[in-house]
Amino acid sequence: MDFTAPTFWVSLLQIIWIDLLLSGDNAVVIALACRSLPPSQRKWGILLGAGAAVGLRILFALAVTVLLGVPFLKVAGGLLLFWIAIKLVTDNDGDSHEVAASDSLWKAVRTIAIADAVMSLDNVVAIAAAARGHWELFVFGLLLTIPLIIFGSQLLLRLLTRFPILIWAGAALLGWIAGEMLVGDVMSLNALQHLDPSLVKVDDHGMHPAPLPHYLASVVGAAIVLGAGYVLRNRARAITQAGHGA
Repeated sequence: MDFTAPTFWVSLLQIIWIDLLLSGDNAVVIALACRSLPPSQRKWGILLGAGAAVGLRILFALAVTVLLGVPFLKVAGGLLLFWIAIKLVTDNDGDSHEVAASDSLWKAVRTIAIADAVMSLDNVVAIAAAARGHWELFVFGLLLTIPLIIFGSQLLLRLLTRFPILIWAGAALLGWIAGEMLVGDVMSLNALQHLDPSLVKVDDHGMHPAPLPHYLASVVGAAIVLGAGYVLRNRARAITQAGHGA
């Protein structure tokens, strides 16, 4: 590899930027899932969650070209991410103190693993595209996610503990990402192109949704999570209050 080539440094900067942007999504999931754990177990939740995120990135890296061609893969992932985001919001008032400590930890890690499985694909694909076939840059991009996820999760966990309203902001972010995934699926892009070619854009990295459908799907995704979370949370509170009244 020619370290003096401009393309190398452009690729390196792109990978760092991609990691900063996309690793934050995983950090949000880890922080949200670990917020109800006892303080003594939060560190383990963060470490195990970060390990799951990195491990999934490596697995996806081995099969990224195959996964990209599977229709409805991102649609299924987006729907699963919707479920994760709504569950994180509605579980906020749950009786976590009645759950055994070890059980709570592994439930948090399971939630993290499911969400990471959904989101890690985009991260791997973006890094692979930015690396432009250079495996050294690709490996560097994967390794860089480790400290970003761990330290980002710890910072977000402190903020979520101090400002619970940020839980809703984190859930909205996950809904935004889910909307992006739905509109970015191969089948969705083909449907948009058939409807109106201007709704998609094609570059060296493939086909992508145009800004209008991209942001529209993202906003709708965030709104769905917030709306569903609000309704389900109020319904759960009403049922609990009715039970106490009886």
